[in-house]
Amino acid sequence: MGSEEPPDSELWERVAAHDGVAFGRLFDRHARRVYNHCFWRTADWSLAEDLTSIVFLEAWRRRCDVRLSGDSVLPWLLGVANNVIRNAERSGRRYRRLLNKLPKMSDLPAEDAEIAARLDDEQAMKSILGRLGDLRQEEQDVLALCDWSGLSMGEASTALGISVGTVKSRLARARAQLRDLDAGVKIPADPDLNVEVTPE
Repeated sequence: MGSEEPPDSELWERVAAHDGVAFGRLFDRHARRVYNHCFWRTADWSLAEDLTSIVFLEAWRRRCDVRLSGDSVLPWLLGVANNVIRNAERSGRRYRRLLNKLPKMSDLPAEDAEIAARLDDEQAMKSILGRLGDLRQEEQDVLALCDWSGLSMGEASTALGISVGTVKSRLARARAQLRDLDAGVKIPADPDLNVEVTPE
């Protein structure tokens, strides 16, 4: 018997039949990519962990309803992540004024190098997102999926439910605007992911 891992499509069939072990294997396979995507869209590592949990909980909740359009579940997961991020942004807007009155984490003493590095990453990502503020949300979605999360245009089209041609044109516009802004951005590397999802 070979040790080759089964494809996502096979694991997802098992997940749809309520196989928690198969779901755990998909989580192990894709959680870091989902986590990075959530961070790149929010500039907040802690929030990215929470959102990653929500994405996988939503995946488990909808396990019987989802049919993959390819061999990988990642495009669908990142599409769910986009929706979860938008919901979090809507919820966060009503609290933003209050939070801005509280002391910033960066104003507090960092007691170890990991905390300092995470704060630096968050500040860098906030700066990047600020520079991307002139892009339409649809262009930001495509840029994050293709350039940051490494999806192909076909996979991004699956994640967003749009045509490959639309992905291509939005990506071209986003990249052109970034060149105009001289925004050569270095995306922060991910720290350890501390997310666990245990299906019931």
